[in-house]
Amino acid sequence: MKPSLTHLALHVRDLDACIEFYQSYCEMQVVHQRTSHDHQVVWLAEEGRENDFILVVLPGGPGRDQAEKDFSHLGFALESRKSVDAIAERAREEGILVWEPTEEPYPVGYYCGVHDPDGNFVEFSYG
Repeated sequence: MKPSLTHLALHVRDLDACIEFYQSYCEMQVVHQRTSHDHQVVWLAEEGRENDFILVVLPGGPGRDQAEKDFSHLGFALESRKSVDAIAERAREEGILVWEPTEEPYPVGYYCGVHDPDGNFVEFSYG
């Protein structure tokens, strides 16, 4: 069997805030949670993709102080430019917008970036 990417695990400073962010901004849902090695482990997935890709969040991370020009990020596709603009406006109001909506040539498209409660950049794109 060839390798297949199934999950990304992140240790985070504030587990509850990160869960709320990914539920609210990314429409992910908790699909599994348990205690392992005295720590809570939470799996998040997009509805209908629970068997494809999981974001695992665990407590105990140091947080990130990611530089604006550091383009390490998680990326989520949206259905329209209007959706990207709506995320950007909400993030701007909440003080977490990192990259204003920007159009880049194919294959990048139209995107904005926000930071999650742990300081990780999250991109929302269309096109």
